[in-house]
Amino acid sequence: MASFELIRRLAKSNGGKILLLVMDGLGGLPREQGGPTELEAAHTPNMDRLAREGAVGLSIPVARGISPGSGPAHLALFGYDPVEFEVGRGVLSAFGVGLELGPTDVAARGNFCTVDANGLITDRRAGRIPTEVGEQMIALLRSIKLPGVEIELSVEKEYRFVFVLRGEGLNAAVSDTDPQATGVAPLPAKALKPEAAYTADLINQWIDRAREVLKGQHPANMLTLRGFAMDPNLPKMRDVFKLKPACVAVYPMYKGVSKLVGMDVIQTGDHDSTEDEFRKVAEIWDQYDFVFCHIKYTDSRGEDGNFDAKVKVIEGVDAALPILLDLKPDVLIITGDHSTPASYKAHSWHPVPTLLWAPGVILPDRAQAFGERECMVGGLGQFPATDLMPLALAHARRLEKFGA
Repeated sequence: MASFELIRRLAKSNGGKILLLVMDGLGGLPREQGGPTELEAAHTPNMDRLAREGAVGLSIPVARGISPGSGPAHLALFGYDPVEFEVGRGVLSAFGVGLELGPTDVAARGNFCTVDANGLITDRRAGRIPTEVGEQMIALLRSIKLPGVEIELSVEKEYRFVFVLRGEGLNAAVSDTDPQATGVAPLPAKALKPEAAYTADLINQWIDRAREVLKGQHPANMLTLRGFAMDPNLPKMRDVFKLKPACVAVYPMYKGVSKLVGMDVIQTGDHDSTEDEFRKVAEIWDQYDFVFCHIKYTDSRGEDGNFDAKVKVIEGVDAALPILLDLKPDVLIITGDHSTPASYKAHSWHPVPTLLWAPGVILPDRAQAFGERECMVGGLGQFPATDLMPLALAHARRLEKFGA
């Protein structure tokens, strides 16, 4: 990607309107050798038409061979080098639920989980408990107090919650307590730097108390914490790209990463459908230059290992796409933040299918459909995801010429 210094110099405050549609975990793999991926198997007449009229390729979120988390993958889509601007999951989750972070606060993302009589994890997500049950667990945990610090807790969604530690002398260089596996016990928090020892000790005290509070509950009878972080104060999109940006997303984490880069986060319902989200985009379209719209369940179905369900989510997005096309965006990008093949049941390192549609200013390639194999030979090639924002700005005629 061009440096922020260069983009700041070239970006114009006028020009076309950009719509970024992200189907989380879009990329996939064939279910059987020689078969189609989830995207290729889906019936997507609208996306296929856009592919014929635009250009396609494969984006690389972080680097070849690296499986990204959702936070860094989205930062890359927004034009931020995710290695240079590394942000912990805790900050994204805190911003996503509307918590403010002071300069010394430490935030973490929490998962309620299920442990057996020996304290070993049997379900890392506590059966994906409803958000309402998560709120009940948070109410119990709010009874825990520690001297010298303030603890703020908030449900994120379902089994996820946000943990914020407020006080002096805190440091976020603390290891995760989530072992990312079943059949083992949650890990203790460990200081990764000497100056984080006090913070790690406080966290372990709180976890010990939480274990006692949750002991009689089911299925959420324990918890894990990960992504300890402090607010990194990133450059804002309005300053760098000269855009007025907005986010339409249901899941808090994606609202958080959007707020972190200065987008206005539009209020949505907790269970809005794809059509609901697209109608929300239509409601605010006239007020913004750039709108990011996020679809979660492509990723969820991939993590569940449900190939057919992921196909159906993609088909549902395609069926609702005319709502967005009626807005006549100058630039429409359809992509994912990373790949989540159903056969892999996790985020993977595979490059992500990407479609760029900009009527009148893009040279269409020879793609006949939107799918991984077509994207392999598309005009965009394989490129860093951080290149998408300069490409979007250029096709929206929002960049000045460089040099005389």
